[in-house]
Amino acid sequence: MLAQPSPQPPLGSVIQGSLSQGLEVRLHPDVSVEDMRVGKFLVVRGARSQFFCMLTDVTLGTGSQRILAHPPEPSNLFLQEVLAGTGTYGTLSLTPMLMFTQPESGGDNGAMGGWDGKREAKGKGKEKRQNSRYGSLEVQSNADVELLPVKTIPAHFSQVYDASDRDFRIIFGWEDDPHRRNFAIGQPIDMDVPVCLDLDRFVERSNGIFGKSGTGKSFLTRLLLAGTIQRGAAVNLIFDMHSEYGWEAVSEGKQFSTVKGLRQLFPGQVQMFTLDAEATQRRGVRDAQELFISFDQIDVEDLALVRGELNLSEASLENAIILRNEFGKSWINRLLTMTNEEIQEFCETKMGSKSSIMALQRKLTRLADIKYMRATSANNYINQILAALDNGQHVVVEFGSQSNMLAYMLATNVIARRIHASYVKKADRFLQTKNVIDRPRQLMITIEEAHRFLDPATARQTIFGTIAREMRKYFVTLLVVDQRPSGIDNEVMSQIGTRITALLNDEKDIDAIFTGVSGGQSLRSVLAKLDSKQQALVLGHAVPMPVVVRTRAYDATFYAQVGATPWEDLPDEVLFKASEAARADLGF
Repeated sequence: MLAQPSPQPPLGSVIQGSLSQGLEVRLHPDVSVEDMRVGKFLVVRGARSQFFCMLTDVTLGTGSQRILAHPPEPSNLFLQEVLAGTGTYGTLSLTPMLMFTQPESGGDNGAMGGWDGKREAKGKGKEKRQNSRYGSLEVQSNADVELLPVKTIPAHFSQVYDASDRDFRIIFGWEDDPHRRNFAIGQPIDMDVPVCLDLDRFVERSNGIFGKSGTGKSFLTRLLLAGTIQRGAAVNLIFDMHSEYGWEAVSEGKQFSTVKGLRQLFPGQVQMFTLDAEATQRRGVRDAQELFISFDQIDVEDLALVRGELNLSEASLENAIILRNEFGKSWINRLLTMTNEEIQEFCETKMGSKSSIMALQRKLTRLADIKYMRATSANNYINQILAALDNGQHVVVEFGSQSNMLAYMLATNVIARRIHASYVKKADRFLQTKNVIDRPRQLMITIEEAHRFLDPATARQTIFGTIAREMRKYFVTLLVVDQRPSGIDNEVMSQIGTRITALLNDEKDIDAIFTGVSGGQSLRSVLAKLDSKQQALVLGHAVPMPVVVRTRAYDATFYAQVGATPWEDLPDEVLFKASEAARADLGF
C-alpha cells in the first residue's frame, strides 16, 4: 500500500493553454526558474481531474516592456528581488499526457476510490480537494488505476505541483507489483523513484533502442535483456555483432573496466553460439558452441539482402532464381563448380544470361572466405538454436572477427528466416488446437545496425521487415538497436511499440523517432536536451506516458538486484553439471 503524500507547495498556476498546444504555467514568485528542467514530470490539479504532464519548455516573461528597456543594474539586488515574481517571472510549457477524473459517486467505485474516500457537499468537497492530492487512496498495483487519455484541460489558475513518489508509482508501477511483470529501467532526472516498463507489454510488440554513437545503447540493451531473462518475459535470440552481450565487455569511461555478459550472470539460462570459435576462445568464453552455415541453407532472398555488399545486379539475382529452380538447394555449390562450357550450355537450354551467371559465380566466391561458411554440413546448427529456444534457453550468437556487414547480415538473415518458418508453423498449430501446451514461447530477436535490414529499399524483402510488420501474431518480435533511425522504413518504424531513445542530433533521426507518435512535436525539445550519457526518453506501448529517465547503472549493484549468480561465484561442479545438461538437451 502506498503511503499518503505529504503536503507540498504549488509551483505555479495555469494561465492559458489548449488541448492541441499544451498548457502555459506561470511560476509562483518563490519558485526558481533554474529548478525547472525540460523532461520534468509535473501534476496539474484541476477542479475534478488530475493531469499528469511533461515539462517541454521554460521561458522568461516580463510584465512591462520598460523593464526590458531599463533592466536593473547587476549590483542592485534589492530591485531585482522586488521585480521577481511580479515584473519578471518564469513560465513553463506543459504537455498533458494522462488524466484521472474523479468519479461522480463516492466510496470505492472509482479507479482510485476518489480523492476524499467519499463524496462531500460541493463547498466542503472543494476545500478538501485543495488540501489533498488523492485523499485516502490505497493502491496495491498500478493495474488498479484507470488512467485516461487527455481529452480536456484544467481551468484557469489550476495549481501545478512537483510529481511525488506516489505519482510515479501510480503511473509507472513498481518492480514488486504482484499483478504486473514490471522492470525498473531507471529513475526520473530529479527524483529517486523507479520508472518501470511493463515487460509483458514490452515483448508483445517490436521495440527500438536508439541514440547516436557513444550514448550507451549497448548498456541499455544489456540492461533490458537481463530484465527479460530475470523476469521470464520472453526467450531471447541475440545477434551479438560486436561481442558485447554474451560475455564480458569493456565499460565506457576513463578508467578501463569490464561489465559482465548475460552468460556470466545467468549461466544456467543463456547459451552461446559462435561464428568465430578462435576469437571467442581468446576472450575466455567457456562452452560456446561453434556454428556453421552451409551453402545449401542460403536462398536467393538472403543474397538480395546483401546485394550491396556483393555488388550484385538485378540481372544476377534473376539468374540466381533460374539456377535455384533448376538445381534446388544445392544451386550455389553447383554454380561454383560449373565451367564456362557448362554455363554456356545451361544458358542455351534454360534461357539464362551467360554474362550475369559468370558475374554471379565470381562474386559468390567471396562467401567461401567467410569463416563460418561450409560447402555442406552434416550437422544442422540452426536446428540446435531452435531446440535451445524451445527449451527456454536464451541464445547469444557471437560473431567475433566476422562482424563485417556481409558476414553479419548473411548469417542473421539465414537464421531468422528459419526461425520465422518454424514459429509460423507453431502458431498455426496453436491456433488450430487451442491447447496451451502448443503455445509457442514469446521470442524477442535483438539485432544491431537495424537500418541495414529495414531500410525502405529492402524492408519488404527481408525477413526482419516481415517480422516487424507481421510476426507479433506469431509470438516473435524484434528489439532493434540503431544510431540511424531515419534509415529505417517508415512503415516499420510505425510498428515499433516502445522507443527508448538516447541523445540524437540529426533532425532526420529525431523526426523518425516520432513517426506515428501523437503529440511528438512537443517532445522534440525534450529529446534534444538529453545529456549525452545515461539519459533516455522512453515512450510507447510499455509505459503509460513518455518519460525522461536516468538509466539504471549496469554494475555490481544491478547484478545483485536481478538476483543473478555470477559465473565466477558458482562452484566448478555446478558449472560442469549445468553445461553438460544443457548440451545434452540440445543434442551436442
